[in-house]
Amino acid sequence: MILHLIRHPKPAIEPGICYGRLDIPAEDPATVARGLLGELPAGLPVWSSPLRRCRMLAEQLSRQPSFDERLLEMDFGSWEGRRWDDIPRAELDAWAADVAGYAPPGGESPRQLQRRALDFVAGLAVPEAVIVTHAGVIRTLLAHWQGLPPEQWTQLVFAYGSRTTVEVPR
Repeated sequence: MILHLIRHPKPAIEPGICYGRLDIPAEDPATVARGLLGELPAGLPVWSSPLRRCRMLAEQLSRQPSFDERLLEMDFGSWEGRRWDDIPRAELDAWAADVAGYAPPGGESPRQLQRRALDFVAGLAVPEAVIVTHAGVIRTLLAHWQGLPPEQWTQLVFAYGSRTTVEVPR
């Protein structure tokens, strides 16, 4: 199965704010979509995170995108909407010490995010698809498929509006 994993366009939020589940719009999804439509095979099914920054792009890529909550970004719990500088240092240090397993207070861990994203992919019954989602989802999926240890997960970086194509073994 071939998957075209697309990170949403740049979110319309000031720099330095922690956002995962915050439902914020994206900047200029139409321009990003025009570029992607020139690169993607025509007529592929499109699945997306239901958050606006993904939804806005998915709706430009397909007349009938499907939305699935398993494609949501990581839930940062009590960190959501806060400045990264205002999050207690001890909590950030705990996350750095256990990149895959630490869950922010009231949130989820990257490993939990990975499980739900893999569950979504396992349920796909198509030879090729477009998935509009978030950096965390793309990162944890690729880390799994590449067999990367958690300490290397943060090395996987994806630009806003970028496409990563991967062939997933069935």
